[in-house]
Amino acid sequence: MDTSGVTHIDIVRAIERLHRRSLDLIRADLLQAGVDDLSPSQVMMLFTIGPGELSVRDLIERGYYLGSNASYSLKRLVEADYIIRTASERDRRSARIRLSGKGRQLCDLIRQIDKGYYKLVARNDEEERELESTFRTLKRLEQAWSSALRYREPPSDE
Repeated sequence: MDTSGVTHIDIVRAIERLHRRSLDLIRADLLQAGVDDLSPSQVMMLFTIGPGELSVRDLIERGYYLGSNASYSLKRLVEADYIIRTASERDRRSARIRLSGKGRQLCDLIRQIDKGYYKLVARNDEEERELESTFRTLKRLEQAWSSALRYREPPSDE
């Protein structure tokens, strides 16, 4: 087994640190904007919900949220008027959710702030291409890891 270069664990640790740093940025941005009723994770849930309407089940599957965490966050988002939750017309046991005006406004604010962070990383055309390449690589990792999880065939070290 070759141990030179970047390892899988190095990549995972970098992703974990990036995720934590991004949540720190969102937390600071929320405080600066005077928003104190949401956590950064709940803001990311708003982005997962997006512009349309979806079922709670779809949200959990799309965002890889745990049921109890998702339920708590959804309850807080409804109480704070960031999302609207209604019973499905076809199945009253199934809830549908969508962003409220307040939720859309917050997402717009975070998108505006995010443009500044993007410019810190992509300062020219070459860096923009590198960032796009990095995104494609991360998507490829996600697909590979999802397949490995789904089919549970550990890769060989040969």
